[in-house]
Amino acid sequence: MGFFTGLRSRYKSFVRYNQILRVFVKYGFEELVAYMIVSGKYRFIRKFIPQTTKRHAQKYTKWEKMRLICEELGPTFIKFGQILSNRPDLLPDDLILQFEKLQDNVPPFSGSKAKEVVELELKQPIEKLFASFELDAFASASMAQVHRVTLNTGEKVALKIQRPNIRKTIEEDIKVMYQLATLFEKRMPSTRSFDPKGLVKNFEQSILKELDFIHESVNIQRFYGNIKADPTDSTTRTPKVFKQYTTSKILAMEFIQGIKISDIGQLKSKGFDVRKISRKLAVSYIKQVFQYGFFHADPHPGNILVTRDGEVCFLDFGMMGNILPRDIQMFANLFISVKTEDLAGVVRALQVMSENTVINDLRAFEFALNEFLMSYSVSLYHQNEMSTILLQLKDIIVDYGIKVPPHFFLLARSMVTIEGVIHHLDPQLDLMALARPYIAQSIKKELNPMKLLRKMINGIYEFGSYMEEFPQDLRNAIRKINNGKVSVDLTHKGMDPMIHTMNRVSKHIITSIILSGLLVGSAMFIIRDIEPKWNGISVFALMGMIAAILLAVGIWRDLRKGDHDDWPGWNHD
Repeated sequence: MGFFTGLRSRYKSFVRYNQILRVFVKYGFEELVAYMIVSGKYRFIRKFIPQTTKRHAQKYTKWEKMRLICEELGPTFIKFGQILSNRPDLLPDDLILQFEKLQDNVPPFSGSKAKEVVELELKQPIEKLFASFELDAFASASMAQVHRVTLNTGEKVALKIQRPNIRKTIEEDIKVMYQLATLFEKRMPSTRSFDPKGLVKNFEQSILKELDFIHESVNIQRFYGNIKADPTDSTTRTPKVFKQYTTSKILAMEFIQGIKISDIGQLKSKGFDVRKISRKLAVSYIKQVFQYGFFHADPHPGNILVTRDGEVCFLDFGMMGNILPRDIQMFANLFISVKTEDLAGVVRALQVMSENTVINDLRAFEFALNEFLMSYSVSLYHQNEMSTILLQLKDIIVDYGIKVPPHFFLLARSMVTIEGVIHHLDPQLDLMALARPYIAQSIKKELNPMKLLRKMINGIYEFGSYMEEFPQDLRNAIRKINNGKVSVDLTHKGMDPMIHTMNRVSKHIITSIILSGLLVGSAMFIIRDIEPKWNGISVFALMGMIAAILLAVGIWRDLRKGDHDDWPGWNHD
């Protein structure tokens, strides 16, 4: 039985593989197909493509054809193109632009099949689960569709239901993608720099995560938790998740009625001030990035509603961006450095963000950044300012081969989208000016005296742990040398005194760093007027200054002693 199942699977992969090749040939990529299959076979496939179809395909650019190929090959390839649109470090801008246009709107499947999926997942008849279930879907996409239902409690729910067998379809397509990626790497060596198999692997992880509606429900609850914990945010709305009706294939959310945020005419007819709505949306997004570190990565107008109370409500939480606290600080420093034309600050921020902080041609890199800063400073019109900064820096990052976390490009793309929505509502809104207090707050948070002290203590603890483990590491290294696993032959006269001096210098440097930290921390405690106090001075500040004095005395005594020590073999004439 297993043999026949495997044979059937291979046959389906073969059929799908040939279907993909036919679509490529249809849009004029015969040469590409020739690389992927044995020479001469593509002529056979070519005969099945009508001449009228090929002439029709000739009116498109090669990048438009790539988009059309993805749309024709279905949901897996549409999603693949949409995810690749977040990788401007790998793909040309014209192809990115086409992939951003990919649409996955498809006709809904029948209401009876939707009911079957729900009953199979929740293991109860629809009549017992809900007071009512609308058979006609009010929204449909390539992987799921949404039905209105009413709970027995009377609550209105939007029930997102996964398409039947969509997981199997996507898994089969991913197998074919791996085959194509292997062929590309084997027969077209120039594609290896793009790491085709790595791209497919990342896509597989992303889309399988998106197919799990439990993951999306966690995103919604996390987003909701951030809003709930912020007493200053009373303008952002998040749908409630009904966990008891949510599985990996069904997502039950509160049904929220509202007006599409881009429908200015209807907003005005309902008495809304679109400028205020624009400001609410901007503040909500800025907080997501610089305060929560968890932002909506696909904020197009179809995913944002304005409720009857004037709240901004985000929908569809399948694609979210996550930023580490360190990177929030980096983005904050980056924007401030650009605004103040601080070249060193921009370089430092990008190096902190980069996975390879060694830049081969640092001089040319600094020159390119300086050109960007000078052009930016004299520009009179800064519409979509924050996204423009990221996009222009993106070009420099790509040109110099700097590796940055994927969320950099995800943030750049989502900023382009959200700023377009914001400026459609209010072209005069200065997003950078609005963001400045939140950016400053994120930097101030890192300069908190208690946080600095905690970092310093952690640093001392880590250094102490390292010194504790160092003898054991040294013994292991010596043991390997004795066992013949490591061979060392080093002879250098006068090395011992040099090592002795280097050890003393290293000790003084480390002690000086700790001393500086204590002095800065003590000063911050005094400036911030931290309690408890003794004679009007913070007790923590006094403790820090006493420790600093003791360390300073120790350094002074060690230096005096060292001045009288001679290196063995050192001759004074």
